[in-house]
Amino acid sequence: MDDRLASRADRLDAFLDERGLEAVWFARPNSFAWLVGGDNVVSRDSPLGIAAAGYDGDEFHVVTDNIEAKRLLHEEVPHEDVRMHQFQWYEGSLASGVEAVSPTPAAADFDVPGFESVDASEVRQPLTDDDIDAYRDLCSDVASAVERVARQVQPTDTEHEVASGLRVTLHAMGIEVPVALVGGARRAQKYRHYTPTQEELGDYALISVTAQRNGLYASCTRTVAFDAPEWLEERHEKAMRVEVNALAGTQRVARHGGTSVDVFDDIRDAYDAVGESDEWLNHHQGGAAGFAGREWFATPEVEHEVHSPMGYAYNPTIQGAKSEDTALVTTADIEIMTSTGTWPTETVSDESGEVELERHGILHLEVE
Repeated sequence: MDDRLASRADRLDAFLDERGLEAVWFARPNSFAWLVGGDNVVSRDSPLGIAAAGYDGDEFHVVTDNIEAKRLLHEEVPHEDVRMHQFQWYEGSLASGVEAVSPTPAAADFDVPGFESVDASEVRQPLTDDDIDAYRDLCSDVASAVERVARQVQPTDTEHEVASGLRVTLHAMGIEVPVALVGGARRAQKYRHYTPTQEELGDYALISVTAQRNGLYASCTRTVAFDAPEWLEERHEKAMRVEVNALAGTQRVARHGGTSVDVFDDIRDAYDAVGESDEWLNHHQGGAAGFAGREWFATPEVEHEVHSPMGYAYNPTIQGAKSEDTALVTTADIEIMTSTGTWPTETVSDESGEVELERHGILHLEVE
């Protein structure tokens, strides 16, 4: 068994023992990719893929219909250690196919009669060494694509045109783009989720993506300015400070114990420190990232375990400004993974002065 599958087996053995189960199954695309690699998606409109991957404490399995089995075996799941099961497309469903081959009791991340439900996020954290290597590659590619598009925009470009450029550039690298937000000067000040429209960018723009490849998700935001409003630099600086405090707080909790609520307290304190106490109320703050855009969101009350090594993508906003990248947090280091080294950066410290990170600043562009 290869190292990747062996690491999954170790984690799922513990999960099965803890829950008293004989098998667990995943049909949601990110968890399918987490377990056996590969893509089980045909329709992007469906929350489930066309195949389910499972583990029974001994072997890995994939269940699908006869339409998809050969392609998946050849192109998506070519592991000798994964058994492929198929059913005739007109004779059943993915749920009945899993039900026919799985030992019980079992759990699944989709509706299978008699099976318990499983929150896949519980078993996807923390990241393994193989996950981290793939994550670094994805984050580097995403940052490179976003910055390439951002350097070419002009104030007369529409938000839709820029978003289209993002999607084409990322798709060419084998990267899906579930979220592409582009906000020109007017709409970036008015809305926190600036879904693109036909409006021109104007004086500046926020460009944000959450992008996915092989089940892993990377998020980042870049700010470009042509004739920046006087307040933009100050608000961007404040957002960067909040983000650094969020990452520093995450590392402290990973080292010394606590939950995501403790991290949120650091975030709220950072908003207080920059004189923007109520801004956190206007937008979520992000949280853990990996095999989901966010494995969990930092909130004032809902507690989540803070793992390391793990990806984290915080996205604080101050009206009209935003700071966001995907970072790998370990007990020893905080690594900004969505970085190319070619974008303007600023060194930003957390409120304790113990953590300093290079954060992405504003790129000022000349109008052609």
